[in-house]
Amino acid sequence: MTDSTFIRRVILRSYKSIARCDITLRPLTYLVGQNGAGKSNFLDALHFVRDALTGTLDNALSERGGLDEVRRRSSGHPNHVSIQLDLRLNDGRTALYAFKIGALPNGSYEVQSEQCAIGGLGQGPYYKIERGNLVQSSEATFPAVTPDRLALVAASGLTVFRPIYDALTAMGFYNLNPKVMRELQKPQDGRLLKPVGENIASVVHHLKRSAPQQLDLINEYLRTVVPMIQSMERKAVGPMETLEFRQAVAGAKHPWRFLAQNMSDGTLRALGVLTALLQGNADYSPSLIAIEEPETALHPAASGALREVLNQVAKKNQVLVTSHSPDLLDDMDIDADSIVAVISEEGATKLAPLDQASRDMLRQHLFSVGELLRMNQLAPDRAALDAQLKPQPDFFFEGE
Repeated sequence: MTDSTFIRRVILRSYKSIARCDITLRPLTYLVGQNGAGKSNFLDALHFVRDALTGTLDNALSERGGLDEVRRRSSGHPNHVSIQLDLRLNDGRTALYAFKIGALPNGSYEVQSEQCAIGGLGQGPYYKIERGNLVQSSEATFPAVTPDRLALVAASGLTVFRPIYDALTAMGFYNLNPKVMRELQKPQDGRLLKPVGENIASVVHHLKRSAPQQLDLINEYLRTVVPMIQSMERKAVGPMETLEFRQAVAGAKHPWRFLAQNMSDGTLRALGVLTALLQGNADYSPSLIAIEEPETALHPAASGALREVLNQVAKKNQVLVTSHSPDLLDDMDIDADSIVAVISEEGATKLAPLDQASRDMLRQHLFSVGELLRMNQLAPDRAALDAQLKPQPDFFFEGE
């Protein structure tokens, strides 16, 4: 089976509540921890990369309250944010992308360092930027760069760096909002579902034209999760659009039609999760799909169907899921290696693989992940947490 892993490793320094972390990701990774532990902050670090590349770095920071709200503010921590991603591109090549953003005395910021390498440092296309100056590059010509923007945006105009830009900007991040999905929507680009589902009608319309088999699959799973729903489709309402559902009603010969504004939060959220997971098609497919608490508002009986979708999609697209639901994780077949434990200690978020005791219980099928979660026995590996605290001689290109 082809490995769908796009982001193989994530190293963060001083991002929001995360002081330091070094995490390996799998095709399907569950970030498990209590509310407030900081699971969302880990996903937001990846979302931040996408936002800074698809828009501008300034907008990405502003949407999060500025650099002072993004970087971790506590004694002993640096005044910069560092992100390093080890990647695997569609053609099988490995790649690395990393940058460090620091605060300036005048309250502004600068990209202190930025590095990109495909196929290993010195083995393929690469560049290194320091404070708006090109220090090294494999290319004879390189576009102009400035210290207030990520250079990859400009470098994406060069054919050799385009694959890494396209992959990073094709990541999808979701915290579906039924209220937004319920409202009439303006027709938009439907290739990629937006974070809260604000263009879901356009996505459904796009799938009907470009990948009807995917829309059929969404409807099939929707019937499994919400048995009364027979199907849904996009419906035009003047210059706007919405979703129309066909629902079985007792005593009625034919299913009744209901617009999205009449549907429950659970139904809309289930549809949003399924659409986020199954939106990939020949026209456009996400490199990574990250969903926050997909089980929210779903009946526990639907957990099995949701797990099935997650497992099937992870064969083609990397999937990250945050959860604190024992029902979703109540499956003996969930691999211990796919679980990242997230805890908060003294206001700091810490992430690590499960400790050996938890892993042994799972591998011996003594308990499921969900059962250990109910017993509060999913513990992070303390040795891994301690290793993350050790000083690194060079943040960028660790291990190369």
